Amino acid sequence: MANDLEFAMAAAVELRGDFNAAVLRKLARRSQDPAQIRRLLAVAEIYEGRSRGEAARVGGVGLQTLRDWVLRFNATGPAGLIDGKAPGQPPKLNNEQRQQLLRMVEAGPTPAIHGVVRWRLIDLAQWLFEEYGLSIAKQTLSREMRTLGLRKLSARPQHHAQDPEAAEAYKKTSRPVWQRLSRQGRRTPR
Repeated sequence: MANDLEFAMAAAVELRGDFNAAVLRKLARRSQDPAQIRRLLAVAEIYEGRSRGEAARVGGVGLQTLRDWVLRFNATGPAGLIDGKAPGQPPKLNNEQRQQLLRMVEAGPTPAIHGVVRWRLIDLAQWLFEEYGLSIAKQTLSREMRTLGLRKLSARPQHHAQDPEAAEAYKKTSRPVWQRLSRQGRRTPR
């Protein structure tokens, strides 16, 4: 029965030969990354001849995670034990689509063709769907527009019957009080 268990277990991954426990402990002392320090110390335990189980306990992880660390260490050395940034979602639009979108916004809509007199995010999202088959949310499109250096502008509302000449007649034309006081000279209190 014991022989069957030996065959079921995978062979331990060998460590690279250009490092040893002393070098890894020295690197751990110099490192500023706590996760890398823990990983270096766990791998140093293996170099000292301790079991993988003991090394996993030092690292505070399971055997599979320790094996992953050893593979990373063998591939790229101590730098492989530093956590990298997660890649995240790929962008919805590629560079060509971004440039085409920028050209569309700068040219403005043609009311007879596009059915709108100004672009809204929802209109641009619809255009992207029709043109490229991309389904994109307004928030994502807004982020893409900011990346292109565009800002959302909204005009001040204006009544359709507003007369600009009548508005000009109601504007104040007298100088502000502070300008009148400076010309008259300041009054001195008694």
